[in-house]
Amino acid sequence: MAHMTAGVEYGLHCLLWLAGSPGAPLSSRDLADFQGISPSFLAKIFPKLEKAGIVSASEGIKGGYLLARRPQDITVLAVVDAIEGRKPLFDCQEIRGRCAVFRERPPSWATKGVCAIHAVMLRAEKAMRDSLASQTLADIAGVFDRKAPPEFSEDVSKWLADRTRSRSRGSGADDAELS
Repeated sequence: MAHMTAGVEYGLHCLLWLAGSPGAPLSSRDLADFQGISPSFLAKIFPKLEKAGIVSASEGIKGGYLLARRPQDITVLAVVDAIEGRKPLFDCQEIRGRCAVFRERPPSWATKGVCAIHAVMLRAEKAMRDSLASQTLADIAGVFDRKAPPEFSEDVSKWLADRTRSRSRGSGADDAELS
């Protein structure tokens, strides 16, 4: 978790739209187009979310992705770990034992226990993970719902419905793809 990429941001935004469209599968392509982000990049994120049990996929013209769990059961930490993998915040290189003064071998006092710098980083990582685990998709959606005017939700629903209808009327290879 040394650095959270844009994939986390894209994934969370998409999950918010899925939370706002319960029971209606949304394609990753429509979600990408709606938000002005790369469809090919987003298509790489959804399999990770599916593998983590955060979304489920349905195929066909009206296929796409649905939340696999309730928004209040999806933590931000689960999304971060699904997209980024569980990486440490800090990768201690144990340089404390390489001091030039130690000649051949460092004394045991120098390398005993966890490095003081590493300990600080471990506490920071724990605090960050605890904070991300305490926030859910429902929490984020609640903040968004208080901020956006009601007509925005109506506009979004109309835009997504129009996309689904246009896919249903179309034909060809693109219509059957999940993303």
